[in-house]
Amino acid sequence: MNTWSDIAEMQPMASKIITNSIKKDRISHAYLLHGARGTGKEAIAILIAKILFCTHKTGVDPCLTCNECKRIDSRNHPDVHWIEPDGQSIKIEQIKNLQKEFTYSGLESDQKVYIIKGADTLTANAANRILKFLEEPSKKTTAIMLTENSQSILPTIRSRCQIIDLQPLNPRQFQQKLNDAGLNDASARLWSALTNNLDEAIAWNQDEWFAGARRLVVQLVEAFTDNSNDVYLFIHNHWLPHFKERAQLEQGLDLLLVAFKDILYYHIGNEDALVIFTPDERLERLGMYFSQEKLITVLHDLLGAKQKLKQNVHPTLVMEQVTLQIQR
Repeated sequence: MNTWSDIAEMQPMASKIITNSIKKDRISHAYLLHGARGTGKEAIAILIAKILFCTHKTGVDPCLTCNECKRIDSRNHPDVHWIEPDGQSIKIEQIKNLQKEFTYSGLESDQKVYIIKGADTLTANAANRILKFLEEPSKKTTAIMLTENSQSILPTIRSRCQIIDLQPLNPRQFQQKLNDAGLNDASARLWSALTNNLDEAIAWNQDEWFAGARRLVVQLVEAFTDNSNDVYLFIHNHWLPHFKERAQLEQGLDLLLVAFKDILYYHIGNEDALVIFTPDERLERLGMYFSQEKLITVLHDLLGAKQKLKQNVHPTLVMEQVTLQIQR
């Protein structure tokens, strides 16, 4: 997505709001771009930065070929600063370093831009430091914060930003893009349930790790209908060795969410929406074991487990707890 026309195909309202500001030369001093992964947050942030620095703009679009545009693409522009979570959070030391950078004049102009990815992971101290930036904005400073969860950001920060809500992508359109890229219907349904990013979906589809992850999800769901001790052993002997990293475990929980939603879809007769399972005897057996009421509780427990992972609870403990919750 290199132009605002490209953005408009995915996010028409966001494109309209920002391009109107560009036309009126009223770009906000601070933006909060809120949307799920793959909805275009980073692409929009890069375009805003380019339009501020590009030396050969054409209307609302940057030229994409000048030295300024190329350096922003490569993240080597001296006056465009990127802040990303260090581990699970953005720490106060990172914001202090940013503040130090902003005490100097721009290396090539008076304009400065900082882009904060995962703004909802700012620690309390880091968030308060950012708030000082926003309370005393420089005419030549633009803040762009990206988040999947704007409600986790301080209300005082939100109130000082122009909030741009990005809409979820149309699943059918995304599945068609995956089909066009060579994925079959079943794979397209699976990856569209897990991501909105085309390149990411294609890469995952070719990754043997994900094939193994999918098999383990099916085995774990079926294990819940058998011996409870076997489930605990399965978690330690098979699940945790495969989902070693925190990010991998989060993907495993996402797959479990999709699998249990399949059982719920079976209950309500929406078999066209199935992703992990197919309408067969196995799914019928799972539907008999898990009632609709129980499935709603399970989905709630899995969402809670994902939240605990983000709060830095130990992955093994998270998995053990959610396993016990599903068994109860």
